[in-house]
Amino acid sequence: MKMRHVRAIAVFGIAVVALTGARGSGGGCDNNSSSSSSNNHGSDNDSTSGGTSGGSLPGGSSSADKAARDVTIDECTYDPATKNLVARVTVKNDGAMDYDYNVTMKFTGAAGGSVVPATAIKTAIAVASGASVKAELTTPYPGTGDGSEYTKCEVSRASRS
Repeated sequence: MKMRHVRAIAVFGIAVVALTGARGSGGGCDNNSSSSSSNNHGSDNDSTSGGTSGGSLPGGSSSADKAARDVTIDECTYDPATKNLVARVTVKNDGAMDYDYNVTMKFTGAAGGSVVPATAIKTAIAVASGASVKAELTTPYPGTGDGSEYTKCEVSRASRS
């Protein structure tokens, strides 16, 4: 493994730890379409960077906020074999009804960087009441390098029906 890969993984790991420890139970990041890492929580429009439980959300407790809290980002990475940016998430449904979730993931770089944001969408993630489901969101890597410039991923939109 090249040193730049190790460095990119280390930076991402630090970001994940820093962001997941930012909230109470379940961890998280603020989620105004610009957060990264595991366990982030929503804003007022079905947004999240992953996350389950914890913290109050701006805009009250709408269905969008609830969907955002149900999504946890487990991993964001670049897959050189497929040349895709990949986000692995867990969707946990603590509700009394079964839901289908739609999740939109945004991949970005460091603040102030020149990375073109990339988006991945996964629809119809069926989650039974009281269950959790793992899902993978992928999008083609828009660059020509090794993907290390993409240091953050966030759920920019989440909904359930």
